[in-house]
Amino acid sequence: MQSQLMQSLHRLLNFATSNKVTITTFMMLVFLGLFLLSWVIEPRRLINGLIFTAFGLSFLIWTAILIISQHNAFLTSSFSFIALAILFGVFFLVTFSWIFFLWNAYFVWKYESHSLPNLLTLIIGLFLVGLWTLNKIGVFQKLPGWLHSLVAGATLIAFYLLFVMYNFLLNLVLYQIVPRRYKQDYLIVLGAGLIEGKKVSRLLGARIDRAIAFSNKQYDKGHKRPKLIMSGGQGKDENLSEAAAMKDYAVKHGYDPNLILLEDRSTNTYQNMIYSKEVATKDWGNTKFKAKFFTNNYHLFRAGLYAKMAHLKANGIGATTRFYFLPNATIREFAGVFIIHKKRHFVIIGLIAILFIIQAILAVLGLSKYIIA
Repeated sequence: MQSQLMQSLHRLLNFATSNKVTITTFMMLVFLGLFLLSWVIEPRRLINGLIFTAFGLSFLIWTAILIISQHNAFLTSSFSFIALAILFGVFFLVTFSWIFFLWNAYFVWKYESHSLPNLLTLIIGLFLVGLWTLNKIGVFQKLPGWLHSLVAGATLIAFYLLFVMYNFLLNLVLYQIVPRRYKQDYLIVLGAGLIEGKKVSRLLGARIDRAIAFSNKQYDKGHKRPKLIMSGGQGKDENLSEAAAMKDYAVKHGYDPNLILLEDRSTNTYQNMIYSKEVATKDWGNTKFKAKFFTNNYHLFRAGLYAKMAHLKANGIGATTRFYFLPNATIREFAGVFIIHKKRHFVIIGLIAILFIIQAILAVLGLSKYIIA
């Protein structure tokens, strides 16, 4: 029985060795199929990024095997050069990311308010400079064993957070290309704070402009003009609701006021989705309407998650945002998505922390032989 098992494993190994292209092609197509199926059915799932990453890695392996199997020196050298250039680029970006953060912080400081959310890239940049300086002067090499274990745990947690953020960014990019489908009944425009308590900001105006442009294109394609649902309540420092100010803006830009509905109770994105769904359902008569929501591109995926939580069958379209504003805004969005799934992340981070705290205790007690290297 054992001999037959070994023979089977040997045949399987020989097949894998001699059919690398076939196996990697199969794996690549499986991951591509899984991604397309998952993304088409529900593009508002974080697992889509993981499946796409698996497809990307299998594609790279497939490409490498295919090129190397040709035994062509030029192709092999070119592929190796490109691969090394990409690896070097990633290494450079990670190692000197503090330069980008500080560069971005300069423009945000110059053009935006100095509120804490707008200082995120400055804080991260200074933090990375501090770590880089401590590493250069050899502080981390001089730590006692127990403290070294805690630093190792913090490093592993940081890598986990980086991976989670990578997956978020990938999903954010993928969600930007969800098909438009110009047959919508309602276009939900998500509100934002008003300037001086009464005026639509440039950021909010971009959302309204994008919705009006979508409506015009749908009408030009021979379909009915959709109704706009302006979604946003009145803050304590605002003279009127965001929804009312948004309606005034749209009317001034030529939109028919009879095709504008107001949702003026919401105070956050989740409520935007909940209450806008109620407005559309009341106006339509049931929940079988077609809708899109409009926000800024950096906010698109998190808004999609909230729409999913509200059981609103609507995907989003993002308005463009000034480039220098994107890093701070994207970091805030990542934090928001992280909090949505906080239980899952805190369990994983907690397990990592417990493991390395135990190792630190073992180091203090002089039981170094039990520490995982």
